[in-house]
Amino acid sequence: QVQLVESGGGFVQAGGSLRLSCEASARSFSSLTLAWFRQAPGKERDFVGLISRNAGTTYYKDAVKGRFTISRDNAQNTVYLEMNSLGPEDTAVYYCAATSRSWGTWPREYDYWGQGTQVTVSS
Repeated sequence: QVQLVESGGGFVQAGGSLRLSCEASARSFSSLTLAWFRQAPGKERDFVGLISRNAGTTYYKDAVKGRFTISRDNAQNTVYLEMNSLGPEDTAVYYCAATSRSWGTWPREYDYWGQGTQVTVSS
């Protein structure tokens, strides 16, 4: 069983930055592919990006490329989402997720989820 706990959300003005963290309680953390999703009010949960087990590969949705960076620290069982140049369109609840698969961009491909953290960007 894997438990994920996000932190770092909050309120920021457009153009600002935030760093989200997600700490996992998992003995096999290094064997998990980790991802971030987000869900805006009235919309479906949407893929943001992922990082491979050994951190060798990252992949992002086009809308966040060049602005968001995912990293992980396997020694600390933590994955991060660094968000820069934020805009109102980035306002959402952000979730970290984990899977034993080697890849996945759909929510159904992830077995474990955090509770989510709210990010609000004002214009």
